[in-house]
Amino acid sequence: MTAHYQAHGDVAVITLDNPPVNGLGLATRKALAAAMQQAQADAAIRAIVITGAGKAFSGGADIKEFGSPKALQEPNLHSVIALVENSAKPVVAALHTVVMGGGLELALGCHYRIAAPGTSVALPEVKIGLLPGAGGTQRLPRVLGVEPALNMIVSGEAVQSDMLAMVPKQKLFDAMATSAATLADEALALARKVADVRPLPRVRDLPCRHPQGAAYFQFARNMVKGMSKNFPAPARCVDAVEAATTKKFDEGMAYERDALIELMWTSESRSLRHLFLAERAASKIPDVDADTAQRPIRKVAVIGAGTMGGGIAMNFLNAGIPVQMLEMKQEALDRGLATMRGNYEAQVKKGKLKQDKLDQRMALLSTTLAYEDLGDADLVIEAVFEDIGVKQTVFEALDRVMKPGAILASNTSTLDLNRIASFTARRQDVVGLHFFSPANVMKLLEVVRGEKTAKDVLATVMAMAKKIRKTAVVSGVCDGFIGNRMIEQYARQAGFLLDEGCTPQQVDKAMEKFGMAMGPFRMGDLAGNDIGWAIRKRRAVERASMKYSKTADLLCERGRFGQKTGAGWYDYQAGKRDALPSAEVLAMIEEHRQSLGITARKIGDEEIVQRLVFSLVNEAAHIVQEGIASRASDIDIVYLYGYGFPPHRGGPMRYADELGLFNVVQAMQRFASNPLDDAAFWTPAPLLAQLAADGKTFN
Repeated sequence: MTAHYQAHGDVAVITLDNPPVNGLGLATRKALAAAMQQAQADAAIRAIVITGAGKAFSGGADIKEFGSPKALQEPNLHSVIALVENSAKPVVAALHTVVMGGGLELALGCHYRIAAPGTSVALPEVKIGLLPGAGGTQRLPRVLGVEPALNMIVSGEAVQSDMLAMVPKQKLFDAMATSAATLADEALALARKVADVRPLPRVRDLPCRHPQGAAYFQFARNMVKGMSKNFPAPARCVDAVEAATTKKFDEGMAYERDALIELMWTSESRSLRHLFLAERAASKIPDVDADTAQRPIRKVAVIGAGTMGGGIAMNFLNAGIPVQMLEMKQEALDRGLATMRGNYEAQVKKGKLKQDKLDQRMALLSTTLAYEDLGDADLVIEAVFEDIGVKQTVFEALDRVMKPGAILASNTSTLDLNRIASFTARRQDVVGLHFFSPANVMKLLEVVRGEKTAKDVLATVMAMAKKIRKTAVVSGVCDGFIGNRMIEQYARQAGFLLDEGCTPQQVDKAMEKFGMAMGPFRMGDLAGNDIGWAIRKRRAVERASMKYSKTADLLCERGRFGQKTGAGWYDYQAGKRDALPSAEVLAMIEEHRQSLGITARKIGDEEIVQRLVFSLVNEAAHIVQEGIASRASDIDIVYLYGYGFPPHRGGPMRYADELGLFNVVQAMQRFASNPLDDAAFWTPAPLLAQLAADGKTFN
């Protein structure tokens, strides 16, 4: 059973018990409804308490049921809340830990609410492109006030119960428990206190008005419009809350229901719900059990104090884990420490970090010039130059000094992890941890699984990723792993577009209009064009038959490596990051075009977007088919958190599904007929071709 019934004298306690967050799926709704009916039928019961087992009251509806028959199957959440609200006996919600979404809407259907301190309260539906659909937009404004309720609904962010209890004239909580430990007893006491109170108070009967009425809601719409480009849900939340102030309760509920149904079928909501589930799926490795024993990570060592090494170290310092950093020269260590301290001080100036926290984090950091000093670390992460010879030197030294059972990780972004592991006598302890730059900011972590990487190593680093607030995706070993293997094809297409008639600005603007955080040429300037140049030179022998545009190499031959040199695809002024069109680069592209005998043609934004995005999709289909990625949705998470793919598109694979894979394949066939493109690349990957032929999708 996912809900338990127990009589405590004259009070029935119904406990939701559906781990991990007591989600209100069909089985739980049925059990709750049955328990409510049992309490109604027992003459000895005078009042009812609803609470949650474990670490949540309820995290809300089961997202897996959205759009499925189960979501509508009776008793649906509306029916359960009506059953509670219309109870002849008072119902008290005993709230603790997590009260979110449908869980909060259930609590608002109760006659009374008592909350433990520190309870996280939220209506987060907007984050998956929806609005609260079980009365949240109609009831929360009645108990909290229109403005604070609208702020919660539009942001979707959690607010602590202690803060909500301080809202003037709030009726969300009838009482605050002394502590979580005493909540159960205090809820029973409240239930007995109100057992004979009649009529029973119902949130639906409370008035709901705003003194400025239409003017306030127009102001709210203007604010939301500027903050929620590409996302329709926040504006519909404003509409629904306004309906609570202008319509009778049942009419407002009907308005909310219609708005929910409308949003549920938008591509934006489908994409956000896909990403919600994809992120949770990414944490699961098919052949590594959830209960696999983990190795302790009490101390971390980082090799290299450059931008990447410093950023990696900050992740662990932020999580309270001691870090020892190694460099070959004291000057390099000093520069690295100064950069890290500067990053923290910038946070202090912005009010994002307190000075005492800065001091605590820096106190966890120690440095050394000797490998021998690292021996007691549980995890060591190499963040040195991307060269296999340099990696060999590092890993041979680590193999010599690290204690047995220590995890040896490489931050390589493209190199063969199996070869790196071969430089040690402990290949089972070697794993790739590819952080994205800036490592202390970017959320993605590619976990690269070598052919000998032990399962407990994988379980350990996946758990560690959560502790340092990263979203981890497992990749097999290939050149570039998931993200950078795909980005190579994306960059190749961008180069061909320049050859054929585009400018860097045109390509970037088209991709940014599509929703990418940054177009390919601005991204290259930020990362450093010399990095891609070095990779292309390394691959030149291996991929002699692969066709490339020469423009990127010509750019690098001029020393235009990007923002760090003040010149790349764009020009940059000292101290500024604004990308300014470069006459030199445009002339270089035109000169190269003429040397190839190419007459520039006009290329539309649609072709730019399709060639770049479909290049990602086709390469990703190969990656999934080869088993480098476990599932297509992992690709979407990599590109969402590592490459700035727009969340309202759901990731490249989800976007292809939305367009229809048949249409994607047809477009690829058109691109293959372009004599200036790479016809061989546009042969659909077998997985893509088969799915398209069968009328199926990646996800």
